[in-house]
Amino acid sequence: MTLGLMNANPVVHAKKERIARSEQPNSDHSIHPLDIYDFVRDIRDPEHPYSLEQLNVLSEESISVDHKLARILITFTPTVRHCSMVTVIGLCLRLKLKHHFPPHFKVDIKVSEGSHADEESVNKQLNDKERIAAALENPNLRQLVDECLYSNEL
Repeated sequence: MTLGLMNANPVVHAKKERIARSEQPNSDHSIHPLDIYDFVRDIRDPEHPYSLEQLNVLSEESISVDHKLARILITFTPTVRHCSMVTVIGLCLRLKLKHHFPPHFKVDIKVSEGSHADEESVNKQLNDKERIAAALENPNLRQLVDECLYSNEL
């Protein structure tokens, strides 16, 4: 048991096999939610050596794409209602998506309804450009985000 963790003994789920999509991207360069899920599912949780997928923080169903509104919505569920790393998880998702999907898409990142004690405040922080920029200028926070994003690539 690790001391000081909000969820010292999380439930760990098996990783799913990568989804082989038979359809080719459309000529209009549409984005499929499963493409996004495959891209972000291996982000490591800030407190554990497990991915967001393994902790069931993120699922295939938690991502939606609205091509008419050019909007990507990612909804994730922290493992505990008082998760102190919830904004770090949101930053990781945002940073991972930043350069890999068309810039005309608006990305909204939210915690699942009722899944966090400070849901409204967290959702506001995760979608405020100035707060995101300020957070990523903090060297300690940026290092933590980078570790979560790139630990699986080593």
